[in-house]
Amino acid sequence: MAEVTRVPLQPIGKGILGKLWLGVIVAILLAAGAAWATSYKGVTVDTLSAGEGPSPAEEDIVLVNYEGRLADGTVFDSGERVPFPVNGVVPGFTEALVKMQKGGRYEVFIPSQLGYGAQTRGTIPPNSDLYFTVELIDFRTQAQLEEMQRQMQQMGGMPGMPGGMPGMPGAPEGAQAE
Repeated sequence: MAEVTRVPLQPIGKGILGKLWLGVIVAILLAAGAAWATSYKGVTVDTLSAGEGPSPAEEDIVLVNYEGRLADGTVFDSGERVPFPVNGVVPGFTEALVKMQKGGRYEVFIPSQLGYGAQTRGTIPPNSDLYFTVELIDFRTQAQLEEMQRQMQQMGGMPGMPGGMPGMPGAPEGAQAE
């Protein structure tokens, strides 16, 4: 029988095994750091309660309840039943709104580069990430809103509002129904 050439194993020197494990740990930490650096840092929308139906488009007008906070929890803005043009807000808020459905309630994270960036805006310091709680009450297209305005003008305004229909509460003084 032919014998295979044998190479004797050298004994492992003191400290080599520790250096080997240290090298493995460093490689794992470098890989984790690279994965973290390339992770998605965009807008996130978490659903608190689901809505129904389609989502608004960038050309639509939304009606929302919202509260805006900084990372430390400081509330910088809030509103109830506030109308917004979807494409008339910071890019991150636009991106979040088109992911929502009517009747839903959402937690939104907007990184600073999709918010106000390096600008100071009121009580919002530069390079601030923004956090919002948003309830999408309703939305309409621009065409639907224009049609509603035309109908209101044809009716002579809304009863109870200045310029309302003659003979109705809120109509200008001396206006008579014809």
